[in-house]
Amino acid sequence: MVGMGGFDLHDFLPNQHPALLQKLSTAMKEFDDAMTSLGKGSQVTSFTASDFGRTLTSNGDGSDHGWGSHHFVMGGAVDGGKFFGTAPEIGLTHNQQVGSGRLIPSTAVDQLGAELAAWFGVSATDVKTVLPNAKNFDLYKLGLFKA
Repeated sequence: MVGMGGFDLHDFLPNQHPALLQKLSTAMKEFDDAMTSLGKGSQVTSFTASDFGRTLTSNGDGSDHGWGSHHFVMGGAVDGGKFFGTAPEIGLTHNQQVGSGRLIPSTAVDQLGAELAAWFGVSATDVKTVLPNAKNFDLYKLGLFKA
């Protein structure tokens, strides 16, 4: 597990966010390239995780904590090149946001977590222990991995 901070951008978002995304992109690509060169590409799955998204509205020079967010999943076993979930309509007067541009996600992080856990060998029974909120969602429907 690797951590990367700096994304809690209540301030300086326009200046700092692009560089953070570039750093993340470069690190994930280099790790994936290394796993592929070692012949382990189909045995390794990498993914991003965060406990919150950002609002669409600005608080001056940044944004506040939101709900919806994006995650990256990559590796040789991933059925890649796809967008999973439903992209929200972007706008502040829209029914897919609940104030201040907090987007309602179409896909729960528990759904993503359940498919990743299954790939890592966690049984369907044990996933409810690993992800206690999983019982609230339709699991194993994303199709993240190649059949």
